[in-house]
Amino acid sequence: MKTLFLIALIAIAFTARVQERSLSKITTDLKKSKYGSALLHLVELHSMAGGPVQELIDAIEELINDLEEELEELEFNFQQRTNEHNSMVIGYQQDIQDAVIDVNNTQDTLDNLLFPRREQLQVRIEQIQENQEANRKNYDEAVLTREQEHEDFEFQIAELNDATAAVDDALALLSSLTNPSLLQIKRFQNSLKNIEKKIKSRSKMAPMIKALITLASNQNFSDQGIIGQIVDALNEFRNAIVDSINAQTAAEADAQTEHEEYLEQLDAEYAEFQRQINRVNVDLTATNEKIDQLSEFRDQREADRKQYTAELELENNTYAQETDIYTNLKNEFTRELGISEQALSVVQSADFSNIQV
Repeated sequence: MKTLFLIALIAIAFTARVQERSLSKITTDLKKSKYGSALLHLVELHSMAGGPVQELIDAIEELINDLEEELEELEFNFQQRTNEHNSMVIGYQQDIQDAVIDVNNTQDTLDNLLFPRREQLQVRIEQIQENQEANRKNYDEAVLTREQEHEDFEFQIAELNDATAAVDDALALLSSLTNPSLLQIKRFQNSLKNIEKKIKSRSKMAPMIKALITLASNQNFSDQGIIGQIVDALNEFRNAIVDSINAQTAAEADAQTEHEEYLEQLDAEYAEFQRQINRVNVDLTATNEKIDQLSEFRDQREADRKQYTAELELENNTYAQETDIYTNLKNEFTRELGISEQALSVVQSADFSNIQV
């Protein structure tokens, strides 16, 4: 029995020494921070004033509860901010992805559809304009050729009219040759040569007039039968000239009609070319407007992408700063909570009358 009692006293003494040493360590640890020193000072003042211990315990426990509530509120607010941040990051990333898709799709439409379409339309207009230029060239050449042909026609008709007049003169001279003198015969022969001058060598009537000149050169015109033959030949020759005039006049009229029809055809083709150009220009204008619209949309979406990227970067930086603030506050609250719990253990110890700050 005595042995058991002795063991109990030793245990109580050992526990007291341990508590004393533990209290001393806690006090030393509290003195390492301003907050802990302030709590120890409060405990010392309360001890010197002889206030109720429970009142001090209640005050420290209330402080601990406040710190726990603030820490809990800090955790809750930061979790809310984290959720908001994650939502914003997802939103910005989606916005950036949508903008990139819009930019790529729009550029693809421009490169593979609208730009080639515009080039095709421009080439088509150039081709039609070349056709117009060729059309006007043909028109001008046709007009020039017709003018030259008409000048040739008028020149030939003038020659034929002169030849007709010369034939008439020759017939008049021939009708007066009843007993012709040498001078009259010479005048008639000159008249035939004059007719020959009026008729081009390539004319179908050239051989006829040459034959008459040969015949007249070997005659003294005393034989009326020969004179009658010459008169008949001259009349036949004159009729041939008139027929030639009529044929060339009719051919000229046909050529003029054909020329005018050809010019009308060229004008119609030119007008059709112009209508084609107008239609292609309408398509080209619409294509250019679409290109402008899509280019503006692409540029706007690219600007949106840059803005979303900047806002995402700003949000990440802001959240990083808020995370640092949260971490520092949490560490401070946790540290102060630990210090407050150590101070509470000091107050709840058996004796803290020797505490000095």
